[in-house]
Amino acid sequence: MGNEEWVPLAHRVPDLGALELLLAVARVGSLSGAARRLGITQPAASSRIRAMEARLGVALVDRSPRGSTLTAEGALVTDWARRVVEAAEAFDAGAQALRGRRDSRLRVAASMTIAEYLLPGWLIALRGQRPDTAVSLHAGNSAVVAERVLAHEADLGFVEGLTVPEGLDSAVIAQDRLVVAVAPGHAWARRSKGVEVAELAAAPLILRERGSGTRQVLDAALAGCGGLAAPLLELASTTAVKAAALSGAGPCVLSELAVGDELAARRLVEVPVAGAALGRALRAVWPAGARPAGPARDLLSLTRRN
Repeated sequence: MGNEEWVPLAHRVPDLGALELLLAVARVGSLSGAARRLGITQPAASSRIRAMEARLGVALVDRSPRGSTLTAEGALVTDWARRVVEAAEAFDAGAQALRGRRDSRLRVAASMTIAEYLLPGWLIALRGQRPDTAVSLHAGNSAVVAERVLAHEADLGFVEGLTVPEGLDSAVIAQDRLVVAVAPGHAWARRSKGVEVAELAAAPLILRERGSGTRQVLDAALAGCGGLAAPLLELASTTAVKAAALSGAGPCVLSELAVGDELAARRLVEVPVAGAALGRALRAVWPAGARPAGPARDLLSLTRRN
């Protein structure tokens, strides 16, 4: 036995469709009736029975003008087939239960900007498609989002940094840019030509914390100037950074999404920056090699429509 070549079980055992056909022949007593029950043509049914007989090396069905009856060997194989089909039905029921459990919840982790300004609309649309899916959202900086997805604590993540951490696959869902903004009373608000990148780097700014996508993009944009000066304030949320800038404390650097309303109402003024690359891609992320499924797949699809 040890020297015999091993042949996979799938090459030795009839497929599930052939076994279901044999059971149908046993139930209805004719090959044509079995074919109708399974939605296939009679020639296809005959071919499948012949192939099964050739594989097993025994005759399974006696065919006559009065119908089809099982041989003694066919009756024995039918009994075995019934157990295989019942096991397959149990397997299918279990798989459906797993899908139902997966589809009953969705865990999302998102960077602060995406969580505040983009996700609400996507989640409302998702609820229209999947009203029975319970959604939980964890908002944090991009580094924390990546950690949660890698730890399988989130089914789908959204980040806004320049790079995607190892172990994650990603898709770009939107483009964004960072904006330098000040209160109307700030000296920079009166500069029609804005500021040079070196001046921005040297200024004390109101910033997001390290690990945020916003900070990562800004650090990269100002790396050629020796990096950022010590921050005036370093805050852990977009809302806090914006509130500090609105109070007149100093310049802030935030997503255009976050300050759009304030710029339109002139509560904040955008300061152009010459020579700084402040654009960035917003991305959905998930564990490498595991494409989003169920509600995570549907949410990802919704982000690409907007």
